[in-house]
Amino acid sequence: MTPLELVHDKLLSLTELSRRRCGWRVVSQPTVFTNGVFDLVHPGHLTYLAQAAGLGKRLIVGVNTDASVKRLKGESRPIMPVEARMQLLASLFFVDGVIAFDEDTPLALIEALRPDVLVKGGDYTEATIVGAPEVRSWGGRVEVLPFVEGYSTTGILEGVKGLGGKGVKV
Repeated sequence: MTPLELVHDKLLSLTELSRRRCGWRVVSQPTVFTNGVFDLVHPGHLTYLAQAAGLGKRLIVGVNTDASVKRLKGESRPIMPVEARMQLLASLFFVDGVIAFDEDTPLALIEALRPDVLVKGGDYTEATIVGAPEVRSWGGRVEVLPFVEGYSTTGILEGVKGLGGKGVKV
């Protein structure tokens, strides 16, 4: 397979991802699930995703569709279409599957895929993580990873627009 084919092989439907998830379960490869918009992938995202991948053997990333992002973040978002955001995430060697979801939360995906570990960033608490009770109900665990200070898509956008945002630290 070419590198581009390897990337496209990680862009999955729920049916395809469910099949892979079953195979990973059979060979005892704990699966981690996280989700987000990932509009402009920055070092904070990369650190977070790498840490999430380290909590299991396989990492699945759910990505909000464009319509979902508009509902959650406003009409000016997303910056990049869902296909581009997914392809970028699928190109990371530690990501094993990427799937889009149109709902405002990934609860249906979480229930369908039954991950062993559910992960969100430090701007969440375990009590506010969608799917946390469900994951714990089947013996999984919920992890909150520390927020990486100095990086945010909103800050980057403000910096680009000249609105006084701090952008990205270097």
